[in-house]
Amino acid sequence: MTSCVVLFSGGLDSTTALAWALDRYDRVNALTFDYGQRHRVEIALARKTARRLGVPHRVLKVDLRPIGGSALTDPAVPLPRSLRPTSPGWGPPSTYVPFRNGIFLALAAAWAETRGLRDLVCGFHVADSPDYPDTTNAFVRAMEKAVRAGTKAAFGGPPPRIVAPLIGLGKPDIIRLGLGLGADYAHAVSCYAGAERPCGACSACRLRARAWKTVGLEDPLIARLRKEGRP
Repeated sequence: MTSCVVLFSGGLDSTTALAWALDRYDRVNALTFDYGQRHRVEIALARKTARRLGVPHRVLKVDLRPIGGSALTDPAVPLPRSLRPTSPGWGPPSTYVPFRNGIFLALAAAWAETRGLRDLVCGFHVADSPDYPDTTNAFVRAMEKAVRAGTKAAFGGPPPRIVAPLIGLGKPDIIRLGLGLGADYAHAVSCYAGAERPCGACSACRLRARAWKTVGLEDPLIARLRKEGRP
């Protein structure tokens, strides 16, 4: 029996990753992190999506706010309102949370090991976030090596794998892949501002809107909110 845990934020990318995993694994669990993010609405919607799909789901709390340095965890850091870099200098954007994906993968590896889940499936991709150091293929392979060295695999147990099926795809292709797998994006939120309704101004909203326009379909989240009378 194949098994995995999906790092499931509740956003568009991880919703696609979850649909991908459900199509390929016999046993799928979903793991969401409550890390003090500004856009906490994603946690409640992740619960709703997992419940609708019948996927076992757990929320782990790990407060990254004391680390600081990110617009997603520190309200004093403004959200980027453009797809262009906020400064011409070197470095990731203000929405980068220092080593967040490394922390999540380490916790997910520990959580999965105690439950006999082998693979860690994540929705990382670099096409829309080339300046995030913890979404690259090199990062994924390095973390996989570390996980194998620091778990039961070091004593001959099944070697964990970190699977990133979206890593070479752009946002429109991620959407197309998910739609082909039956993914429902009506509850998948992306906005950094913290509300279920997209602000339309932050970088995440702009990338998402551009992707749906490229696909040629209305964003199911917008369609649902309009149907519910929440324009």
